[in-house]
Amino acid sequence: MVAEKVKAMLAEKLDMPVEEITEESKFSDLGLDSLDIAEMLMNLEEEFGVTLEADATMTTVGALVARLEQMGK
Repeated sequence: MVAEKVKAMLAEKLDMPVEEITEESKFSDLGLDSLDIAEMLMNLEEEFGVTLEADATMTTVGALVARLEQMGK
């Protein structure tokens, strides 16, 4: 469920089909810059009620999903 929600939010922001976003998708390959990523994290924080901080290990959709799942979301 977390993965589907994250992918749906990204697809809406990027105006692309959700099917094109996989857990292996890199944010840079999706055309997201650091400002886009910060905005996305703020939206996810609001959606899931958590505090997220970007770091060097969170470069893919899957890494972000894993972080959210570790937080129990």
